[in-house]
Amino acid sequence: MPIYEYKCVSCGKQFDLLRRMRQADEPVTCPSCHNGAQRVLSVFASFTTGADGSTLPVAGAGVG
Repeated sequence: MPIYEYKCVSCGKQFDLLRRMRQADEPVTCPSCHNGAQRVLSVFASFTTGADGSTLPVAGAGVG
């Protein structure tokens, strides 16, 4: 099951939920204020170690 990120439309709190893919667009309640929340785009970066020990971004990780 994937982890989806959500943001509360009332209090602005961001939180993650582990949900089935078919539940991704179903309504979600904020754990803080119990109002509705919207799913947000998850962004991440990925790096690897080069032959010389340097840190290199992996293609497709939003770099370059």
